[in-house]
Amino acid sequence: SFTLLPYSVSYFLASGASVVAIDNKIEQAMDLVKSHLMYAVREEVEVLKEQIKELYERNSALERENAVLKSLANSEQLSQLSTSEGPLVPEDGIKRQTPRSTSGSK
Repeated sequence: SFTLLPYSVSYFLASGASVVAIDNKIEQAMDLVKSHLMYAVREEVEVLKEQIKELYERNSALERENAVLKSLANSEQLSQLSTSEGPLVPEDGIKRQTPRSTSGSK
């Protein structure tokens, strides 16, 4: 039959305890990483919320300015805008530059 020496028993017990200790350290490290990531994400969300708020306010101001400018323009100017340029931002939301005329003197 097989008999363990006292040294062997203590070695196996210590080995098992060290595995548990390593597992605990890994879990603590993962928790720390998780909390740091969550903190960073929360900070980024706050920054993005502020940017959204600023963009919303800017958009509202531009819409008001546009309404004022339209009210000051005569019907001929408005019809020229609607036929020659079209919308500045197409329905797909991608703003494109309109080609400029190359005719004329240099």
